[in-house]
Amino acid sequence: MPKDFIDFNQKTGFICDMDGVIYHGNRILPGVADFIQWLHEENKEYLFLTNNSGYTPRELQQKLARMGLDVPEEHFYTSALATAAFLKDQAPGCSVFAIGEAGLLNALYDAGLTMNDVNPDYVVVGEGRTYSLDTLTKAVNLVMAGAKLIGANSDVSGPIESGIAPACRALVAPIEMATGKQAYFCGKPNPLMMRTGLRLQISVLLGHFVGSMVITSLALRLFYGYPWATLAVRIPNALILSAVNVVLLRILLENRSLMKLAKK
Repeated sequence: MPKDFIDFNQKTGFICDMDGVIYHGNRILPGVADFIQWLHEENKEYLFLTNNSGYTPRELQQKLARMGLDVPEEHFYTSALATAAFLKDQAPGCSVFAIGEAGLLNALYDAGLTMNDVNPDYVVVGEGRTYSLDTLTKAVNLVMAGAKLIGANSDVSGPIESGIAPACRALVAPIEMATGKQAYFCGKPNPLMMRTGLRLQISVLLGHFVGSMVITSLALRLFYGYPWATLAVRIPNALILSAVNVVLLRILLENRSLMKLAKK
């Protein structure tokens, strides 16, 4: 048996990314339907994590349902939920000026936060069609007036069927440049999102996962002509499946110092 062989049957829980792993745009990737069916049949614990802050868990459930996949909404955790949880913990009942879609706004409201475009405690930015020069200018001036800058996630871009689309980090960058202030990002790879997401669903993994994550093996599946790969990270009793940019991964693998840092 190969040294890096992963026995899925021995894993009690699975933590999966979505974009580029479960689907690409509106297209389910090969093998996903069988994988989800197997999770259900084997009563495996699982959680889908996504940095896309635009969707609510119910919308993600419905998105997969339209693709023919049956995944209850409690199995989804988004960067919007992680952001709302962070702000609720930092300053319960605080006010925010938010740029984003329903997924972000609903999460903030559900966490007991209020909207404020005059003197908010935080400026919160996620992906969304509400991003414009007007909202950008408003955000810049609120940050200059003292509001703390929060990004739902640090993704620069994300895969879509026609190529890539700018993601949260790219939308936050102009605010950082104009104000000289650095944003705090709540989504992956921030451990905050992993901890809060795990607390919701895969409690069996808590003793092994929370605190530190040691990467013991990397298994890549490269799709011909497709600029993303599947990254499998093994931890005791769990398997984490995530999409990574192949170019960035190659830089990591070719740089020994970075690789050593990743293993710490």
